[in-house]
Amino acid sequence: MDHRSTPDSPARIRIAIVGHGNLGRGVEAAIARNADMVLEGIYTRRDPARIRPLCTETSVLGMADLPARRSGIDVLVLCGGSKDDLPHQSSELAAHFSLVDSFDTHARIPEHFERVDAAARAAGTTALICAGWDPGMFSLQRVMGEALLPDGATYTFWGKGLSQGHSDAIRRIPGVAGGVQYTIPVEEAVERVRGGERPTLSAREAHRRECFVVLEPGADGDGMREQVRQAIVGMPHYFDAYDTTVHFISAAQLEREHGAMPHGGFVIRSGSTSDRHHHAIEYRLRLDSNPEFTASVLVACARAVHRMQQSGQTGCKTLLDVAPGLLHPKSAAELRAALL
Repeated sequence: MDHRSTPDSPARIRIAIVGHGNLGRGVEAAIARNADMVLEGIYTRRDPARIRPLCTETSVLGMADLPARRSGIDVLVLCGGSKDDLPHQSSELAAHFSLVDSFDTHARIPEHFERVDAAARAAGTTALICAGWDPGMFSLQRVMGEALLPDGATYTFWGKGLSQGHSDAIRRIPGVAGGVQYTIPVEEAVERVRGGERPTLSAREAHRRECFVVLEPGADGDGMREQVRQAIVGMPHYFDAYDTTVHFISAAQLEREHGAMPHGGFVIRSGSTSDRHHHAIEYRLRLDSNPEFTASVLVACARAVHRMQQSGQTGCKTLLDVAPGLLHPKSAAELRAALL
């Protein structure tokens, strides 16, 4: 299918993808399902000749080609990792392009926001960060729950599912050839919350983490295994606050048993409106493909970024700053008639 602009669709939003791993491929697929968008191109640090886009006519170029294409791009969608890519890439590119990223290291969001905001405001661009389902859609549910039930407590449980960011962090450890990480809610904690309790839960009491790791050839001795295990369980912001189990497996087993990328979770707001009446708000996601769903959120956010840029709203944004109607392809009048 050809997703390029045509004379009959001159107003389509021109999206460029930066990075073409699992998330980048998901963004490519999502753009193909949004009639108001067109894929301008894919930009990669790898050899462009090795990238196989869904549409054979899609341009695949190196990152060095990106500045020269600025006039033909409305929004960049950044698909790099939160550990080593987005912390510098988002602010650098926001100095030249409006963009969306999926930065998901919760503890570092404030500093990431400040860096990107400074770059975007100076350049007059619009940059929406931390888009996805958490942070992102779950963030919205947390805000709504606390606004509607101020006397209460909010709980977020993730999984069971494969975390892209945590898996990426594992794969960057020296000696690791491949790996995945699953986040698993502690069932006892979930049942306490659903039962109306308001427990104070540490990270360790709410979730555990399970890792499946393939070591590089020649690096599978006991010493290297222990070195990698320690690097994982002690990694700040990712594993150090959780009970983490590390399994060492073969590459064939990784491909056979851990090739799918399901995920999900739920946000629960438990609260009271009087001494007599207790309420619970629960928002849940069950995802066959974590990257494909995350990509769909990024693409909807790219639409909102383009609309905000056109209306003069510049600087760094998050989903908490976006009016819901800006995410939808229909006009405000159409949404009022159909969905309000």
